[in-house]
Amino acid sequence: MLYLHDVVYLLAALMIVFVLLFRIVVVEGSSMYNTLWHGDYLLVISSAISGDPEYGDVIVASKEAFNDGEPIIKRVIATEGQTVDIDFENGIVYVDGVALEEDYTYTATNIQEGVQFPLTVEAGCVFAMGDNRNRSRDSRYPDIGLIDERQILGQAVYLFIPGPGDGEFGSKRDFSRIGVID
Repeated sequence: MLYLHDVVYLLAALMIVFVLLFRIVVVEGSSMYNTLWHGDYLLVISSAISGDPEYGDVIVASKEAFNDGEPIIKRVIATEGQTVDIDFENGIVYVDGVALEEDYTYTATNIQEGVQFPLTVEAGCVFAMGDNRNRSRDSRYPDIGLIDERQILGQAVYLFIPGPGDGEFGSKRDFSRIGVID
């Protein structure tokens, strides 16, 4: 009977840790390909302990205006006060007039989806995009737009089970991808 009591406390502690501090998230779709594949399992550190989002962070957010709040995974491109401009013809993203070096992207940024540029990021918000730019619904779309930092669930930091991909982008599990997310 004493062991059952200990097991219940251990399970309660684990639940608290995984609800308040960490989350496990499964990637849906190919918007973050080649960094993340469909079916990847990620460890996400809660925004309460991961700190303020910075350029390059891979975040998980939930916006009610998009798919009834279903979590989305995107990369932070700009934070509050910064100005984003995109040259869609050449596929170049500029932040505060400087072209970003985006070696993590799978495709150039050639698709404009309704948000007008240049755009200055409002206080308490971030501008985020997927790494597979031409297959990503992100801050370029009016239904997502700027993401309020309060809608950020956390930062994806570690890929611990690689997904099989979706056939078009990745077709079998690649265990060499396990590790810290860049």
